[in-house]
Amino acid sequence: MQFLHQSLISLKSPEKATFLQRFFKTGKGEYAEGDIFLGLTVPQIRSTIKTFYNLSLNEIESSLHSKFHEERLSALLILVHRYEKNPKNRKEIFDFYLDNRKAVNNWDLVDLSSHKIIGHFLFHFGEDYPVYKVLLANLTKSTNLWERRIAIVSTYYFIRNNQFDETLHISELLLKDKHDLIHKAVGWMLREVGKKDVGVLKSFLKKHIHEMPRTMLRYAIERFPEKERKAYLKGKV
Repeated sequence: MQFLHQSLISLKSPEKATFLQRFFKTGKGEYAEGDIFLGLTVPQIRSTIKTFYNLSLNEIESSLHSKFHEERLSALLILVHRYEKNPKNRKEIFDFYLDNRKAVNNWDLVDLSSHKIIGHFLFHFGEDYPVYKVLLANLTKSTNLWERRIAIVSTYYFIRNNQFDETLHISELLLKDKHDLIHKAVGWMLREVGKKDVGVLKSFLKKHIHEMPRTMLRYAIERFPEKERKAYLKGKV
């Protein structure tokens, strides 16, 4: 773990870190208040972690609870790699992710990991573990913003496998959510549903258009032709 930390520190860029701390809203009262960046790009991180794929879960856990955003992201990307390459250990890694989800505390950390671990496991093995059947629905009730985002973004794996019920169910549960980052995430997942089956998306919109937050709607219909998009935004559908 210490070697991973040192490798990341050696690449730090104070100028980029300043930009990233503004971009990811780390100021007082903002959604990522207090998060600290080194100023690394995702390609830099992906290149660096290639020699650290064999870290133990204890070492990954230490990095996952680092104060540095990029170190937490590194730990998650290593975990995703381990999950994908070690089928026999997927249950252990899934449980580890859930146990440490408080460290998955910014939108990029959620978006680059949750569907690849939580989504994949629930899609393939959820029926084998009754306790997990309501996991995503329970996460939507969390007071923690990132747990709610994990819930909806995890359904991306279902969408990619042409199953939409989970996404639509979680989207309905989050319709009245107050946070813009949830509006964006739900809208994004609905847009992905539309890429697979626009009829399913339009049926959802017809039912919920008048209660959907504006941002959620905009994201969901982003790929519609301009005339149709304007009609939806005016509620004339």
